[in-house]
Amino acid sequence: MVDRKRVVRVDDDDDDDDEDDVPLNKKMKLESKESTPVVKDEEDEEDKAQEDKVDGVKEETRETKVEDGNNEEENGGGEENEDGDEEDDDDDDDDDDDDVDDEAEEERKRITNFNFDGEIYTFKERPSVIEEKEGKIEFRVVNNDNTKDSLIVLTGLKNIFQKQLPKMPREYISRLVYDRSHLSMAVVRKPLTVVGGITYRPFNNREFAEIVFCAISSTEQVRGYGAHLMNHLKDYVRATSPIKYFLTYADNYAIGYFKKQGFTKEITLDKSVWMGYIKDYEGGTLMQCSMLPSILRYLDSGKILLLQKAAIERKIKSRSKSHIVRPGLQIFKTNRNVTLDYKDIPGLSEAGWSEEMDKLAQKPKRGPHYNFMVTLFSEMQNHPSAWPFAVPVNKDEVPDYYDVIKEPMDLSTMESKLENDKYESFEQFLYDARLIFKNCRSYNSESTTYYKNANKLEKFMNNKIKDSAEYSHFLE
Repeated sequence: MVDRKRVVRVDDDDDDDDEDDVPLNKKMKLESKESTPVVKDEEDEEDKAQEDKVDGVKEETRETKVEDGNNEEENGGGEENEDGDEEDDDDDDDDDDDDVDDEAEEERKRITNFNFDGEIYTFKERPSVIEEKEGKIEFRVVNNDNTKDSLIVLTGLKNIFQKQLPKMPREYISRLVYDRSHLSMAVVRKPLTVVGGITYRPFNNREFAEIVFCAISSTEQVRGYGAHLMNHLKDYVRATSPIKYFLTYADNYAIGYFKKQGFTKEITLDKSVWMGYIKDYEGGTLMQCSMLPSILRYLDSGKILLLQKAAIERKIKSRSKSHIVRPGLQIFKTNRNVTLDYKDIPGLSEAGWSEEMDKLAQKPKRGPHYNFMVTLFSEMQNHPSAWPFAVPVNKDEVPDYYDVIKEPMDLSTMESKLENDKYESFEQFLYDARLIFKNCRSYNSESTTYYKNANKLEKFMNNKIKDSAEYSHFLE
């Protein structure tokens, strides 16, 4: 069975008719079709009574305002309204000043100093780190232990995953979040509001874990919660289990996030370790993270990188003069048309500059067709019919394949060649793409799914090329 991708998708569309849009603290009853736990609000009657009281107060206030408005009209309240408008403008200005002060204060809190080896370093923390230090948020590890707080947190996570991953079946998300073989780490704003989290399944005997869902509420994605959450998860997993690797299937929207968190498309973990234990997802890219030794804390990774950068800069200063800043050349102020020999420019030769280097730097880094090839390849790679051609054919699974096919090709090989500038022309790129389809049709019969997928993907590619005025002639 092939499922849809389930990791990190930001989608701001709200479903007004969805029961999951009800705020967590007002949830009357949450129940999935697969016997997921039920969470009841024990104070629903009190809330209802309180809401009735609030409605009564609002109605009474509304009537009072109407009477006051009539009195103002009778007593010539127009002048007072004008004065009130001026006061409102003053209040708005005060609010703007307060906002500026709050932003400045928040920026000031983010700047921290720390001592290392006798030197003081300045470091800018993420807003999420500051909130955790101030006790505004916490990171909780929960599973379905049937306690009230755990069920509330898991329900909050379920709601976020269902909203942020709209293409995933809602029942499927519920089943995995509440499944007792899965664990979740949630970002919780006190007292008990969930703003995001990660659900994962550990395979302790195999020393890896599969990240199943990962999402932050769309209104909270600019404060660094995602990176801070992943660092917390890595430190927790290393400290409490023998797990050394994370695996996850990421869609196109999530690949960038996972790359920043140390994940790579290069899978070094042997297939025998994970194959059959995690599901394949249509359109997803398998990514792996190999965790560092436990002597290093991921939560300190920002400071560690700062220290590494400082050490490298000190080493460079000891061997070169690149850190010396020289004054500008005054000659151009009086004579703009003068030409100088590079040897006459102070510090240029010492920095290692030469005419050959300048010519090399001016050469384009990519070929003229690179951008089109990258765009076309990305669309082909994410096409629903591309899955049979994603990786090389496994010789153990298809023993005679390489006896029949003498020039094998697949999308991962094309991706590697594309990233390493192996395609000097678009014809070379097109040759490899057509080779994939040719090989598939040579080995498989017309009635097979593989043969049909090859035809669909080739037709899709040809249509994309045909739509481009600059490249349509390649199909003639």
